[in-house]
Amino acid sequence: MTTPIAQAGTETSKSAASGKPAAKAAVYAKPVAKGKPAAKGKGTNRSQAIRDELAKNPKATSKEIIASLKGKGIKVKSSLIYFVKAQQHKAKRTAKRARVTAEVSRTTPTSNPLELVLRVKGMAREVGGVANLKRLLDLLAE
Repeated sequence: MTTPIAQAGTETSKSAASGKPAAKAAVYAKPVAKGKPAAKGKGTNRSQAIRDELAKNPKATSKEIIASLKGKGIKVKSSLIYFVKAQQHKAKRTAKRARVTAEVSRTTPTSNPLELVLRVKGMAREVGGVANLKRLLDLLAE
């Protein structure tokens, strides 16, 4: 019987790592990235291209966006389009929450409820008690 080293030059030799014939071992290798990465400041930002297309037509489907960008020579997948859309919706939700919070804090005299209760209690003392404060509030409500 021959050793793997002696068989290395033959076509029927087996790869030491995989046990598969050497001619087919290259098929099972992991793919290597092709091409050079874009230099900083150059190249196409795919996400920005998707955002630009969505700005032109917000109701465009992913297939329409893929076709439009393909015409410009930009290759994108539908998963990236869905991701960009989700990020845009997330930004809108965050901005809406911030607006609501700002509105509530602007309409509420104080953001600390304990401080508000203490101020009301102080007002009750100024007008002669809680009963007098209630009467004043009833007068204001009329």
